[in-house]
Amino acid sequence: MFQLRWLWKNMKGSRAAYIAALFLSIACNVMYITSPYFQSKIIDTFISNDNALENLKNQKSLLWWLLVGMVGFTLLRTVLQYACNMYYETASQGMIYRVRTHLFRKIENQDMDFYDRYRTGDLMTRLTGDLDMVRHMVSWVIKGCVESIALFTASMVYFFSIDVRTAFCILAMTPAIFIVTRKFSKRAGPAYRKVREASSSLNTAAQENISGNRVVKAFAREDYEIEKFREKDEQYRTANIKAAKVWLRYQPMIDFAAGSLAVILLLAGGIFMIKQHLTMGQYVAISGLLWAVSNPMRNMGNYVNDFFRFMASAGKIIEIYYEAPKIIDRSDAKEDEERLKGDIEFKNVSYSIKGKPILKDLNFKINAGEHVVIMGATGSGKTSLINLIPRFYECTEGTVLVDGTDVRRHKLHTLRKNISIATQDVLLYSDTIDSNIAFGDSELEEEYVKRCAELAAASEFIEKLPMKYETIVGERGVGLSGGQKQRISLARALAVRPSVLILDDTTSAVDMETESFIQQSLDKKLDFPCTKIVIAQRISSSKNADKIIILEDGRISDIGTHEELIQREGYYRQIYELQSGINCAAEESGVRA
Repeated sequence: MFQLRWLWKNMKGSRAAYIAALFLSIACNVMYITSPYFQSKIIDTFISNDNALENLKNQKSLLWWLLVGMVGFTLLRTVLQYACNMYYETASQGMIYRVRTHLFRKIENQDMDFYDRYRTGDLMTRLTGDLDMVRHMVSWVIKGCVESIALFTASMVYFFSIDVRTAFCILAMTPAIFIVTRKFSKRAGPAYRKVREASSSLNTAAQENISGNRVVKAFAREDYEIEKFREKDEQYRTANIKAAKVWLRYQPMIDFAAGSLAVILLLAGGIFMIKQHLTMGQYVAISGLLWAVSNPMRNMGNYVNDFFRFMASAGKIIEIYYEAPKIIDRSDAKEDEERLKGDIEFKNVSYSIKGKPILKDLNFKINAGEHVVIMGATGSGKTSLINLIPRFYECTEGTVLVDGTDVRRHKLHTLRKNISIATQDVLLYSDTIDSNIAFGDSELEEEYVKRCAELAAASEFIEKLPMKYETIVGERGVGLSGGQKQRISLARALAVRPSVLILDDTTSAVDMETESFIQQSLDKKLDFPCTKIVIAQRISSSKNADKIIILEDGRISDIGTHEELIQREGYYRQIYELQSGINCAAEESGVRA
């Protein structure tokens, strides 16, 4: 099966330890027959034998050797079992470490389309619960199967060496157990896949509600969310109960078949002892080792149960494990050694999502160092446009050029290292403010961090915090206002000294005075050349721009400066009039008069 081949592939580096563990498992379980063997010899020679007293006097050394053998092999088996368990644990932990690291690397390197398709809670489930199930398979299920097979085989070989008829009587129940196990396996797979899906939905619901707890409280929707979570929990519970019922339907049959072995031995063994086919010692040895046949039969159902849990979890992991990002470095991509200048050009660019047009035939050029504002109604395609520049998404038609080169011919790392983005929806990490600002370059000097905070109008409120730049912000910036988070996000974007700075409505949550200060900083105080592309809704953010691009329904409806656009009928003029309270037409006629 593919899941098992994948598992073996990922055992690379731990295979020797795992194979050693498997051989030790076989050896340890084969050694279980030694104690019954010595026990039968002691009983037949020194207890039930007609000459037991004479043998006890004349063969004391044999008795001692048999006792030493029992104790010695028990101690040896204990030592080997310890070594075996250590090998299993070392191999399984090494394997799961490599898989988890690879899986996280895969997730980190995926493009935006991947995150549009997968929920956060589902990805977390794959990195935690599903991987634990894989480790359980390696360190417990396979180990248990090997031990059960070795123990069953060794015991049956020993029973056949004692008496073939008794062995066949014991073996008679085996086919019935395998038939029951086979039927169980057909029903278990679908049941545990449903459990896995329900678990993923439950984790997603929990993650979303914990992350969005402020929104829940703001709308007083605690009861609604609790009920929604209860429904997911109920689905998970129901799926688990259905899976458990599948197992419980067949478990009694397996237990009955395994338990009947004692009755079979009592009847058959008694008859064979009366007919002197078995000695007392041999009967005691078989009776004492009967668990070595019945337990593997009982455990087989448990192993099948866990195997299908593993198959469900491994299938989900493999789905991500081999997921390849669509946006990657091309073979002809060039490695830019120098800093990019920041020239940007869109040539006949169109972009669609699942056949739905988002951007249509865009043509414009932004020269290095220019300050360009993009405006348009909600849904006009502004964010989609800027996402094409660092290749977060790929344009459907046309070409996006940076410094005269198609973005697809730039190395992704180089391209994105030269482009810095600050968005309206800010994500801050649970770390210090200093670390959040220096996220793009952990070697950044403290003085430059402070300089970037000043340019972003963040230094004033940071200095008032108890620990200043060493203040640890809560998850996603909890404890800071929207405007404060936006300013830290802007400082983080400036800290890497980008060739292209993209601001997606970054100052929407700050007051007009702070916004004016930030604009002056970006226009006059930057100590590095930078092309600035700003998505804005305020006229105050656009009036000093070198160029304003107006988007309507994914198309460019107008391009010009503030002075040019307010003279023409259109979206920009309407926004200007709404925000300034001026009727341009009336103002113009008044001027003419």
